Amino acid sequence: MYRTFLLSHARCWDADSKRSYQDLFERLDTNKDGKLDVAELRAGLKAMGIFRQGAAQKIVSSGDQNKDGSLDFKEFSQYLKEHEKKLRLTFKSLDRNNDGRIDASEIQQSLAELGMDVSRENALKILQSMDIDGTMMVDWNEWREHFLFCPAHNLEEIIRYWKHSSVLDIGDSLAIPDEFTAEEKSTSVWWKQLASGAVAGAVSRTGTAPLDRMKVFMQVHSSQTNRINLVGGFKQMILEGGLASLWRGNGINVLKIAPETAIKFMAYEQFKKLLSSEGKKIETHKRFMAGSLAGATAQTAIYPMEVLKTRLTLGKTGQYQGMFHCAKQILRKEGIKAFYKGYVPNLMGIIPYAGIDLAVYETLKNTWLSHHAKDSANPGVLVLVACGTMSSTCGQLASYPLALVRTRMQARASLDASDQPSMSSLMKKIVAKDGFFGLYRGILPNFMKVIPAVSISYVVYEYMKTGLGIS
Repeated sequence: MYRTFLLSHARCWDADSKRSYQDLFERLDTNKDGKLDVAELRAGLKAMGIFRQGAAQKIVSSGDQNKDGSLDFKEFSQYLKEHEKKLRLTFKSLDRNNDGRIDASEIQQSLAELGMDVSRENALKILQSMDIDGTMMVDWNEWREHFLFCPAHNLEEIIRYWKHSSVLDIGDSLAIPDEFTAEEKSTSVWWKQLASGAVAGAVSRTGTAPLDRMKVFMQVHSSQTNRINLVGGFKQMILEGGLASLWRGNGINVLKIAPETAIKFMAYEQFKKLLSSEGKKIETHKRFMAGSLAGATAQTAIYPMEVLKTRLTLGKTGQYQGMFHCAKQILRKEGIKAFYKGYVPNLMGIIPYAGIDLAVYETLKNTWLSHHAKDSANPGVLVLVACGTMSSTCGQLASYPLALVRTRMQARASLDASDQPSMSSLMKKIVAKDGFFGLYRGILPNFMKVIPAVSISYVVYEYMKTGLGIS
């Protein structure tokens, strides 16, 4: 009674009361036109202390039945009722002992089943962000209040803030593929995301192609006795073939994105089914295994295109009339085996790249969650991009010597047909001649292209998603 008459705004929320929805709607409807648009909802949520990027847009698009770009009271209340039903189901799935409360061990167990290992300390931090009464347990009312205006309605969506996405294209496609929810797979979202990623990769690779060609040039031709610097290398390329020669080999590098992405995605889904038990979520180590095997399958299928890319990149003006002419020349002079030169070091490079990439990303993610995740698990664009860039760079650094040996083996037949060393003997030869750092020739242009490549791919990906209608 005290709360109702003297503190009306602090009245307890009643999910079944139409009046509660009416009061909330009136508070959010600032211009009193009987409708809520995205701007009103965003401002209203901000005033209520709810800061969730993209939430207002997603709520309106989900609840807008007549597609007029706003919610009337009927649509608003219907959305909240449906959303609460989904939240109730998620709450029940988390509440393992059916005591009406969620504790830290239940959060740990549920996230582990989704393939996400979380420490006790981090589970308590997640719990603390939802806990209103300080009991370090979350009941239904606290759960509902926390997620009522969060469009995510199941645990997979809630933790997808921190999904490790392969959208950031830095030129090497060795990372573990993206995860898609069952809902995304049943709709057109999954292929739209893959298509957006492919276009972003194509634009990103084209934008950084001169640096990529310089990297390959230095990997093959640079040595202790024949030092090649960036300025001198670019001058030499432009003098030999003009400005357009800086993009030599880029066509096939872009062309191989689509088949590689498709094969990797399909193979990943099949390997996950083989490695996980029926009806259970895949654990982190099995996900890593499935991702590595999928990467190996995709690389095996498109590897001849990798060899063609290296040969075209190193080719002189007029040597090849195009990729088909290049393929014919290799087949006629060197035979079918030439299309798989350097295949073993390439395959061996997948494990350190994908493993270190995943491990560094998980470490950075847990560090951020430990120190900065107070009100939300959403780290924001800059943190996600920075973590993705750093983890990919570390993965590249670990697998770079194998990438250099692969490139030299791919180019070796065209340079000297009589000298075809094995992977180990070539590595020994490089170390003996140029020292350990000889295995890192071309690392500078490789690192220089990371930041522009990541920036371009992220911006293009976001524009593509908007264009294809993914909110």
